[in-house]
Amino acid sequence: MSSIAARTYLTPEEYIAVERKATLKSEYLSGEIVAMSGASNEHNLITMNTANGLYNQVTERGCRVYGSDMRVGISTGVSYFYPDVTIVCDEPRFEDDVFDTLINPRVVIEVLSDSTANYDRGEKFIRYRQLESLQEYILISQDQVHIEHYLRQGKQWILSEFSALENVLPLVSIEAELSLGQVYRFVEFETDATAQTTVEAG
Repeated sequence: MSSIAARTYLTPEEYIAVERKATLKSEYLSGEIVAMSGASNEHNLITMNTANGLYNQVTERGCRVYGSDMRVGISTGVSYFYPDVTIVCDEPRFEDDVFDTLINPRVVIEVLSDSTANYDRGEKFIRYRQLESLQEYILISQDQVHIEHYLRQGKQWILSEFSALENVLPLVSIEAELSLGQVYRFVEFETDATAQTTVEAG
């Protein structure tokens, strides 16, 4: 999760040097520093549900699942991001011998918020698409049951959308799947000014 309001400018080298000493994470978008804000309860639940749902499926095949502390670097777009969930199925490749900046993700998953939705669909996705290794980009809403799934097919990205808890999201490139019921387990949604609804375990 990022806050696109707080920005300053540094070179990529300056950004990495500062970021490795920072107590709070920031992303880097072609010269702009994008400060990251704290994640909501719903955001954290969705992130953990998603990572846990995929972990056992893909690690048996040698894939690695990373959380939001793993930075992803995009040299062609001179950008650095912290996806909520990142999956690598080849040997992980890193930008340098500090091993904290991954450069070959196969799947990237971002949990959306009101302040970051346009950024994640727009500027950030433009940069992510420059990664030759990336095959699937997944955007998960935290305000409603809704997932956008972008799948690379040749030079195109095909969008599929899922909006029911009974839906199952296929992740073709890693031979896995996610039920939306699992993704949204225990997540509460505002249904009107006074009421909430919760997705129960099941």
